[in-house]
Amino acid sequence: MPWRGPEVEGERPTLGYYVLDWMIANLAQPGRDDGEPFVPTQEEADFLLGFYELHPVTGKRLIHRALLSRPRGWGKSPFVGAIALAEACADVVPDGFDASGEPVGRPWHSLRTPLVRVAAVTEQQTDNTWIPLLEMARGRELSTDYGLDVLDTVIYLPRGEVSPITSSATSTKGDPACFASLDQTEEWKESNGGVRLAKVMRMNAAKLGGSIIETPNAFTPGEGSVAEKSAADYQAILEGRSKARGILVDHREAPPDTDMSDEESLVAGLRYAYGDSSDHPDGCVLHDPPCPPGWSPIERLTSEFWDTSNEPQDLRADLLNQITHAADAWWSAPEVRAVSDLAKEVVAGERITLGFDGSRKRSRGVTDATALMGCRLSDGHLFTIGVWEQPKDWKPPPGGDPREGWQVPVLEVLAAVAEAFATYDVIGFYADPAKWESHVADWEAAWGPRLKVQATRTHPIEWWMTGGRATLIVRALAKFDTAITERELTIDGSSAFVRHLLNSRRRMSRSGLQIMKAHPDSPDKIDAAVAAILAWQCRLDAIAAGVAVEEEEMFGGTF
Repeated sequence: MPWRGPEVEGERPTLGYYVLDWMIANLAQPGRDDGEPFVPTQEEADFLLGFYELHPVTGKRLIHRALLSRPRGWGKSPFVGAIALAEACADVVPDGFDASGEPVGRPWHSLRTPLVRVAAVTEQQTDNTWIPLLEMARGRELSTDYGLDVLDTVIYLPRGEVSPITSSATSTKGDPACFASLDQTEEWKESNGGVRLAKVMRMNAAKLGGSIIETPNAFTPGEGSVAEKSAADYQAILEGRSKARGILVDHREAPPDTDMSDEESLVAGLRYAYGDSSDHPDGCVLHDPPCPPGWSPIERLTSEFWDTSNEPQDLRADLLNQITHAADAWWSAPEVRAVSDLAKEVVAGERITLGFDGSRKRSRGVTDATALMGCRLSDGHLFTIGVWEQPKDWKPPPGGDPREGWQVPVLEVLAAVAEAFATYDVIGFYADPAKWESHVADWEAAWGPRLKVQATRTHPIEWWMTGGRATLIVRALAKFDTAITERELTIDGSSAFVRHLLNSRRRMSRSGLQIMKAHPDSPDKIDAAVAAILAWQCRLDAIAAGVAVEEEEMFGGTF
């Protein structure tokens, strides 16, 4: 029979409750020699419910790939070690619903020889999970009840095994692991074999309906780590740029306005990031009623921020779990999140400026995006009108020339521009005309005379971001950078806009710092950031021309 249906709002079918009970009944708490049971925290229990969620009709697992991101010391490694033991021994393979409509499972060994892997790029990293896993397996009656032979380097099952594996292994390609944990994937890169190992482990699990869990700390954008690629895969799904399914991302970080120089703000940020593991005397502040006090020494961690030998960016990533920025990034993720305001809404008829940066197609690599951004005159709120990007999984149509790349839907872009003029009171429009010269000329003919602020008399919309205008470009970038750092503007927080801001890199030219992609063929685009800079500069020029004063006089308010 099918699932019984939700008994409380938000309930969904899952084997997570069973796995939670199994862990408490069978696993020992690592680091203890008294046989105390391993009891997952509320945060860990919530993750289990999501990871083992089932389809209410088919009863199949919905999640095959998960990313659990928490700060160092939160307890990711012991927790994923407990999951590895459950995958090796417990009834985690969905087997329909019982007569009461409750989900039931069966063990992997009823289907095939279960192989469970604890993977990392170095042996030292595998120890993070492997050592507490051994302690959990040896501490209670698990060995006797399930026939485990627990050795220092491998756990033999009656059928199958649990073992650590590194990127130096040569036999992973054909290794049919039903479950694998991938630890510290923010450090898994091409150079150390981590990207290849992750790809192989995912493919192995997919072949037999298995699953993997990554447990990274905050990654550094631009390094190409496995954690960064996995987060990008998930974001592409949310944005509709990928048809992939079955990815669970559970990431918690300190609020973006956490002030590392203010002890009260810092402690609050650390307590939020560490959640249930925080040693807050009143218990975890994330749940009601609060959880018991955890083990992470928050007051001790604050002292690391006063040690001048520590790099602030490392502290943000390791302890606040904040995804910050590459060394040459224009803006950090906390800076961008700090100016995000999802509650603001720009309504029809409001005075705005527009910014546009376009592309067409390219025969090699990923085509640059095309972006149309708006900026409200009254308060400088930047919002996304349209961002057209090559879909992540785009392929040439059947019979199409594989040398022909994806093309921007020009008609959609033109319609969006026309709709923006019809919807809002557009008082200025700056557009980089590269590859769109004829269309920019048409826009100037159609709307140029009505614009209250113009780039030049002869070309009211045309605003080149290349060529001989380097000094103007550098100045515009500097003004936009100041507006972000000083929080003089807000943004709508749209995923594409935020991603393009974080993709932007600083590059020194003869005239000063300019904005560029990580490299010319980078698939990580910045066009929405460029369009936003143009919209912001147009607003500044409107204010300088007195247009803002006109608005104040028109509506009798204060600006």
